Amino acid sequence: MQTLSDSYFVWHGDPVMFRTGVLELPFEISILGLVLAGALIWFGYQKLDQKFNPQPDKRRARRRDKQEAQKSLIPGTHIAALSVGALIVGQLLFLIIPSPGIAQLGPIEMRWYGFGFALAFMLGYFLGSAMFRHAGFKQEDADSLLMYLFVGTIAGARLGEVLFYNPAYYFSNPAEILMIWKGGLASHGAFIGNILAMWLYVSRRPHITYVWVLDRMTIPFAIGGVFVRIGNFFNSEIYGLPTDVSWAVIFERVDMLPRHPSMLYEAGAGLLLFAILWGMYKYWKHQPPAGALLGVFLTVLFTARFLIEITKVEQADFAVEWIVGMGQLLSIPLVIAGLFILIAKVNWKQKPETPAAA
Repeated sequence: MQTLSDSYFVWHGDPVMFRTGVLELPFEISILGLVLAGALIWFGYQKLDQKFNPQPDKRRARRRDKQEAQKSLIPGTHIAALSVGALIVGQLLFLIIPSPGIAQLGPIEMRWYGFGFALAFMLGYFLGSAMFRHAGFKQEDADSLLMYLFVGTIAGARLGEVLFYNPAYYFSNPAEILMIWKGGLASHGAFIGNILAMWLYVSRRPHITYVWVLDRMTIPFAIGGVFVRIGNFFNSEIYGLPTDVSWAVIFERVDMLPRHPSMLYEAGAGLLLFAILWGMYKYWKHQPPAGALLGVFLTVLFTARFLIEITKVEQADFAVEWIVGMGQLLSIPLVIAGLFILIAKVNWKQKPETPAAA
């Protein structure tokens, strides 16, 4: 007798790439000491930044030549000395003051989702660096943006999961809000977090405009989302509703029902979007009309997301009975914003402007 597993692809992959045993440390590391070291590094970096990169007069900042506005590179030796010194001070202080510590590491697991997330950032970094070079900006401008986006992605994605999908649970268990290894990350939240991160980034860089950054970062975001959704496939999460389509997948770790591989639909949409955006970027010789890439990104990505949500299991328990799911509800204003930008803001007849004036 033929079974379901004979008719459909069965996914029973392990979400973990590899595991390590327990590693005993030669001495205990103070957790509060690490927190203190992080604060000292941040404070020290701000002082170094002020020393090597004094802020120009805000009234004249946007009138300055782009080369004059670019920042000087902080010597690597200064940053290394700051980091080592902060770590030593933090640990020495808490040798005297009792604090929780780490005496061993492990077992350590490398998960496919984490690998995909890291790969997304690496590829995004290389693409972003190339676009900064095309515009004549320094490498340090791209390096700084990476840090802003890393924090914006993690913080925004986690808060999106907490506020959009499971507010009742997390407000009842606030200690778990910071436990990103428990629970999930929301792509809509990551998008909002990145929007804010880029705004903070350009607020300190008068030689780079907000629209210019928003346009260029759509390309890394599109391809990055592909790797993240493939990671979701390895984790057997964000899966679809039961179906009898021939390409359905049985996620053995969930149940034995054939389901839509919705996360792969999103990965495919992201790959198509990346091809469109990169094609536009090359077609206009690295200077597409201001807002064009952003408008296409919002319209295509979140239209696809709205449609794919029809095949997915609702992630917000409180929205199960809604006519429109939470993912769809969050996508609607972003699609409208994308269409508005494309129709009302992008001058398709205008020649591409210089990066600093875009």
